Amino acid sequence: MPDAPSADHIHLALVQMRCAPDRETNVAHALKRIEQAAQTGAHIVCLPELFTATYPCQSEDHRHFDHAEPIPGPTTQALAEAARRHGLVVVGSLFERRTAGLYHNTAVVFDTDGSTAGMYRKMHIPDDPGYYEKFYFAPGDLGFPAITTSRGCIAVGICWDQWFPEAARLFALAGAQILLYPTAIGWLPDEKQAFGASQHDAWQTIMRSHAIANGLYVAAVNRSGTEDDLEFWGASFAADPNGNVIAQAQHDSEETLFVRCNPAQVDAVRTHWPFLRDRRINAYDELLNRFNDP
Repeated sequence: MPDAPSADHIHLALVQMRCAPDRETNVAHALKRIEQAAQTGAHIVCLPELFTATYPCQSEDHRHFDHAEPIPGPTTQALAEAARRHGLVVVGSLFERRTAGLYHNTAVVFDTDGSTAGMYRKMHIPDDPGYYEKFYFAPGDLGFPAITTSRGCIAVGICWDQWFPEAARLFALAGAQILLYPTAIGWLPDEKQAFGASQHDAWQTIMRSHAIANGLYVAAVNRSGTEDDLEFWGASFAADPNGNVIAQAQHDSEETLFVRCNPAQVDAVRTHWPFLRDRRINAYDELLNRFNDP
């Protein structure tokens, strides 16, 4: 339960949820969770990655393209109306059908009046066992924007983007105070016992490092439950600009995680840890190379 709303704090609600195969069930469930978050004082509500269906990328199957929809479309219209009705910011990640044969993994941010505040298309597209996203999604072409809303300046990366410090830095340089990561990540059954704890720890550690290196709040919003061969590990969490974990959900349940963010802490941490000041921007050209051969 969040503290009472105040003018100088931003209250996040991170909706960790299980996902059903059909869009109507998931959207109705998400809208109910948004309403509940609004009733408890949330300012910004974030849903998990691709929340309108079970995760489609465990196999390469053309039938899964039926899950895609245009933006604007029926789901964005429902989320926009929920944002307007409840007077909060809503972040939703969708399987976008941009045009025939061109699809993206896209997050849309709706402001408190229901207008579209901004959009982000997932830039880093994985291709791993159980995560065959390159079959479905083209890389994003909107860069790494910060999105100004009436509840603060936020940025949205999506899942695999979590592992790339370059992306987090660019979101910060664009002005973001809060970096949200809608997520669908879990364990493969034959790996969990040997590697599960390490995989989860690495996932949280890399995002905590983004919070520290960039002096901002970072929050990951995962789904939960088992779908085919993936056990989604939940554990949605948020870290403050010092990298401290300030809230964390359970691994195996649905939960709305409430997080209170103080924008003044962003300014204070960046002043005392002036990493942005001390960057040697004239010395980083080699970062543009795929690899620096000897």
